[in-house]
Amino acid sequence: MEKNLFRVLLFAAAILIGLIVLLNVFRVTRINAGYVGVEINLAGSQRGAQGIPIRTGWVFYSPLKTQVIEFPTFVQTVKWTADINEGHPLNEELVFNSKEGQEVRADVSLSYAIDAPKAPDFYVKYRTDDLERFTHGILKDIVRNSLNEVASTYTLEDIYGENKARFLRESRDRIQAQLLPVGVGIQQFGFIGKPRFTAAIEQAITQKTQAITEAERARNQLAVTQAEVAKTVAEAEGEARSQVERARGDATSQIERARGEAEANRLRQASITPQLLEWRRLENQRALVDKWNGELPRMIVSDKAGIIMPLPTDQH
Repeated sequence: MEKNLFRVLLFAAAILIGLIVLLNVFRVTRINAGYVGVEINLAGSQRGAQGIPIRTGWVFYSPLKTQVIEFPTFVQTVKWTADINEGHPLNEELVFNSKEGQEVRADVSLSYAIDAPKAPDFYVKYRTDDLERFTHGILKDIVRNSLNEVASTYTLEDIYGENKARFLRESRDRIQAQLLPVGVGIQQFGFIGKPRFTAAIEQAITQKTQAITEAERARNQLAVTQAEVAKTVAEAEGEARSQVERARGDATSQIERARGEAEANRLRQASITPQLLEWRRLENQRALVDKWNGELPRMIVSDKAGIIMPLPTDQH
């Protein structure tokens, strides 16, 4: 009985030891969605990251020989600002110099993602799986150096003015060129707000902006004044043309009226013929005859001597 018990205990101990050894020789882990696992060889001639990363799912490996490191493949965003309430609780603004040697301070935002097939190259290059340390260490240095290199060819006015987009695009391209071989893709890069300069430069920029604003206001006012003058001139010209047209119309009417009257007179004169005059004389005599009451005149006028003679009276 005791011998059987001893055998059972011995068998259980062997199983336990076997499990312990098995757990130390083989392990299992799960790579979640949005991550990629990289298997690292810890011994042998092939020490280092394997060429093919392990993707999502369950992974079996030997901790005595290999190590599995997880890398996130989703987008990482960082903000380096002077505001202690954004990002880390300290001033992380980036400082670089312009073409004139003037100091520029800027708050910068950057987003990046690791390409899953390139994750082993990333590990071989930087020997870290701590993206927080990579972001605020290596990546920040790359961004600062790139800004300095590009800004050395740009003036202050270019950096804050109309060439700012081109300056940021060139800076982003320079950053991307250094990170692309290890699978880091820049998704977004730019200033947060406007860059900051020394007090003297800020004052000069403010004065220039005010001068440009005043000039633009004056230009707009001039345009308004010119438009008003043009409107007034156009109205005056229109009124003058109207008056000329009215005067011309009145003159034309008078000419036509006079012409009509002259034509009427001409027609009347043309209509007075000897026959018409004779007819009118006969008409007048007839009217006199119609009005005669039968009495003879008392006096007659001699046609030859012009002597007025009394008519003889009736002898009866």
